[in-house]
Amino acid sequence: MDLIKTHPLAVYLILVNTGLFCLMGLDKLKAKMDSWRISEKTLLLLGLAGGGIGGLMGQQLFHHKTRKKYFTVCFAIGGILSVAVLLWYYLR
Repeated sequence: MDLIKTHPLAVYLILVNTGLFCLMGLDKLKAKMDSWRISEKTLLLLGLAGGGIGGLMGQQLFHHKTRKKYFTVCFAIGGILSVAVLLWYYLR
């Protein structure tokens, strides 16, 4: 509980990255099963909301959405933004 109070941004980024990573794996599984899918908009928004690193890791591990370059670009932008915000937050 103390960690949430002292490092809320880090906790948020860990959660959103872990969540997007898991959603990438789930979406890949659902694609193989020809079942309902997680919308691309949801995946892209989570990437921009700080989950870019988890999205990039999910792309590589699950080989999912790798042909769609806008996913790679969006996740890279999200990853760069999250690192920049972390640096700003902790070095100010």
